[in-house]
This record gives sequence, C-alpha cells and structure tokens, in this order.
Amino acid sequence: MKYMLLIYGVEPTTEPTPEEIQAEMAEYYAFTDEVNARNLLVASEALHLSHTATTVRVRAGKPITTDGPFAETKEVLGGFYLLDCKDLDEAIEMAAKIPGAKQGSVEIRPVIDFSQM
Repeated sequence: MKYMLLIYGVEPTTEPTPEEIQAEMAEYYAFTDEVNARNLLVASEALHLSHTATTVRVRAGKPITTDGPFAETKEVLGGFYLLDCKDLDEAIEMAAKIPGAKQGSVEIRPVIDFSQM
C-alpha cells in the first residue's frame, strides 16, 4: 500500500550555516538511500518555504488566490516521501527515521488506490 509521509517542521528564522545544511542533508540522503535500497520509494520532494505558497479557493465559481499557506501555524509542510510499504507498521518505522521527525512531525496518510474500487 502506498503511504504519503508528510514532513512538518518549524521554518528557520535565521539562515542555517553551510555546515548545518550539510549535516541535515547527509541525514536525508542516508534515509533516501535506505528507502531506495528497500524498494519503497515512489517519490520524494522538498518544498520551498511557506511564504512562497499560493492558496486557491473557488467561491461563486471564481478562483480566489491568497499569498502564503492555507492556515497560519507554527509547523509547516516542508516536504514528503511517497512510499510503497507492506503495511502501516512499516510506514511508521520509516517515518520515525526521517530526520525532520526529531524536531517536527511526520504525518502518515494512506493513498487511495482508485483502481481497486
């Protein structure tokens, strides 16, 4: 079953040092190597900071856009992994290994397989 692992964290208020960026990216590369080696990875991406977001709502048939994320919150969506895991237990195991889970959180959502309906 496919699971979307959504990585939430607090956006930095200061620019991280090159060493901090390199250390964090090394952890993410190691995680990505593991999910690749286990043939779980379907897709993954990191997102730009939330101030680059545009939210779209349709009201009275017309799109209304707002700069920024849907809701103001301390934790924002920073990226995701889409994994094909055997079950929720394996998805939880992998989510716990995502570096962002140490300071933020990882939300696991099963993906609907419409071909099975």
